Amino acid sequence: MDTRILILIWQILQLVIGYNLVLPMLLYILYPAARNKFRVNKVWNQVTEADYGIIVTAYQQTHALAEVVASLLKQHHTNFMIYIVADQCDVSQLNFNHPKVIVLRPEEALQSNTRSHFYAINRFVRPHTRLTIIDSDNIVHPAYLSELNIYFNKGYQAVQGLRAAKNLNTTYACLDAARDIFYHYYDGKLLFKAGSSATLAGSGMAFTTKLYRFCLEKLEVSGAGFDKVLQAEIVKYRLQIAFAKRAIVYDEKTMQPEQLVKQRSRWIGTWFKYSGLGFKLILQGFKNLSKNQLLFGLVLLRPPLFIFLILSALCALANFWINPAYNWFWLGGFTSFILSFFIALLHSKTDKRIYRALFGIPKFMFYQILSLIKVRGASKRSVATDHFYHADMDKIMHNKL
Repeated sequence: MDTRILILIWQILQLVIGYNLVLPMLLYILYPAARNKFRVNKVWNQVTEADYGIIVTAYQQTHALAEVVASLLKQHHTNFMIYIVADQCDVSQLNFNHPKVIVLRPEEALQSNTRSHFYAINRFVRPHTRLTIIDSDNIVHPAYLSELNIYFNKGYQAVQGLRAAKNLNTTYACLDAARDIFYHYYDGKLLFKAGSSATLAGSGMAFTTKLYRFCLEKLEVSGAGFDKVLQAEIVKYRLQIAFAKRAIVYDEKTMQPEQLVKQRSRWIGTWFKYSGLGFKLILQGFKNLSKNQLLFGLVLLRPPLFIFLILSALCALANFWINPAYNWFWLGGFTSFILSFFIALLHSKTDKRIYRALFGIPKFMFYQILSLIKVRGASKRSVATDHFYHADMDKIMHNKL
């Protein structure tokens, strides 16, 4: 093959990998001038009644459900019902003597988020116009539903809240929280402000019931990753997913290496399975001249952080033999990414424990590499992360927005 063609291929490959390093900084630089011009869609973007079906999914574990329900019952907005889908759970100890709480125990194992959601939807005691999805380890801020209302009342049909750390008791939990801060800042706040959509995070998200059913009712999404399919479906129809930074859900962060490896191997597997949806959105974005679809497609193609960082490092290493001059670009890319990472932390009122935990990043990445090795068959080993932490409810519930 001609040397010039090989050089061109190598340049394109580096560009495809390297753009992930600079995209966050580009979003940050362009943020002050960004304008999210919400366009009313006569078919979809209609204001609905603020009546929520709150779906809490539990798989095999129920010990944290009392805290979840207690936080939900303290919501400032009171027009809701709570549906606990206890898949393969012992419900004998779940005695919620409250008219707003319904415990559902499927006769057969569902082992799927979407099946659990539709199991609840099909048993709604009334036709709730909106639904929100909460994990069995979450604690919900009292203003959560009220903050969601702000965006639904503007006509948005899908809203992602902010998942904050419930625990920072280990180095792994702190680094897991740092990762979430990075994603919420760039893939949530800045991406939404730039005129695209916030990425969905698996919980702490809400939709009109009509949209959720339209997107997923006829699709069979097995294992993890339903949120990846759902967000692509929503953006495909040129709708925006709003980001509500004050609609806070406190999420348990991974505390142990084994817990981290199991969780990340599932997440990495979902990226390999669904990242191709990004190509379809980019093509639709060019066809429809849609900034929403173009930007969101680029984000869907981006590998998990540790993967593109390792690929970038390998490219830089290879350039010492191929063309050392290219490494000036890689130096700029790594500098841009590191700066963007700390910008996210600084803008998010980050706990000092997270900063101190940053020295543990090499070990954290080692376990993520181990997760990559174990990615095959990860979805078959478990469909949920084990939970261990018991939160200080009073402290969390009194946090000011």
